[in-house]
Amino acid sequence: MRFQFHPRVVRQALMVGLVALPLALSAQTAPAPADLTWRSANDAVGQYKRGHADVLKWENSHLPPAPDPQLQPDSLALLTPADAVRQAWLAHPDLVAPLLRLGPANVDLIASGQWLKLDPGLLRRVDDMDEVLKVAVQGKAAWLDAVAARQVLKQHRDALEATEAAAELGQRMVRVGNWSPLQQTQVQLAQTSAQATLRRAQYAAAQAQARLIRTLRLTGLHASVALADQLPDVPAQTLAPSEWQPRISVVRAELPRVERMHNQANLQLALEAYRTSHALARGARDEVLKVREFITEETVLHYNGMLKSVWDLLGEVRNQSQATVDAIGAQRDYWIAETDLQWVLQGGTPESFVTLGSGGGGDASAAAGH
Repeated sequence: MRFQFHPRVVRQALMVGLVALPLALSAQTAPAPADLTWRSANDAVGQYKRGHADVLKWENSHLPPAPDPQLQPDSLALLTPADAVRQAWLAHPDLVAPLLRLGPANVDLIASGQWLKLDPGLLRRVDDMDEVLKVAVQGKAAWLDAVAARQVLKQHRDALEATEAAAELGQRMVRVGNWSPLQQTQVQLAQTSAQATLRRAQYAAAQAQARLIRTLRLTGLHASVALADQLPDVPAQTLAPSEWQPRISVVRAELPRVERMHNQANLQLALEAYRTSHALARGARDEVLKVREFITEETVLHYNGMLKSVWDLLGEVRNQSQATVDAIGAQRDYWIAETDLQWVLQGGTPESFVTLGSGGGGDASAAAGH
């Protein structure tokens, strides 16, 4: 499921206010024909079941998609986690031998994150397989961070767009005497805050992209890479014990005694992070965001009906934007925790585990010690 924030609907609702403002102010003195024109316009909108909101939704659904500036013809595209994993392997020539020994089928399973389908005996038969898995984890985690930061950046751009429309509306209302300069300062502060948040998100996205490039050893070759628009969706269910318990018993039999003890402790930590992150991601997506979407839609309707103020609308824009950012962070945390668990089930030893709730644009992989 894609976390969707609809700033155009909010912005267009505010622009309705921009258009209607001079008409509403002149209605007291305008002649009858002008009044009839304004009334007929409202009657036309009234033909839609939900008034302005339906008009705005129609316009939004028919607007052409904006071109993606990242997709340059000569850019390196890493559109899936598997792309990042394979690129990470390319940066380590010393892994060519173990990758050839694993064979194309096993390499595909590792790159696509299907590690439970691997033969446990590969740990013993293929030298440096642990390094193959470690590099795969590092590349995937860096990719997840970069994609999440890009998603968060888009959310904050959208939120700024809505506050800019509100600021324009406020300026016009001050000019015609409907607002005081003091009222306008509240919108100005909201716009300034949104601009600052956007700058922080831009910096976080740039840092995440730089970490990805460093991790993949692309420094000097590519200043940036094209990424997916969004993270992979979170599955409905977590892995059942029956899917991993038999396997870990076989894997531990291949490990030295000290490593078996470490693996047992790591498994408990990995499972806790995995299950908790899954519950948080699903809750953010299936509960919080759905409620926020309903509240925002109702707020826009009430604003169009002059039952809510600009402050109410802007406040809900901030609330939904933050809820979306939190959901993106939870989604990213889940995939990092899931990757850690799969690594542990192969006998791997992460230095630490993901810090849940570190924010959609944060460095979760660095916090996790990857």
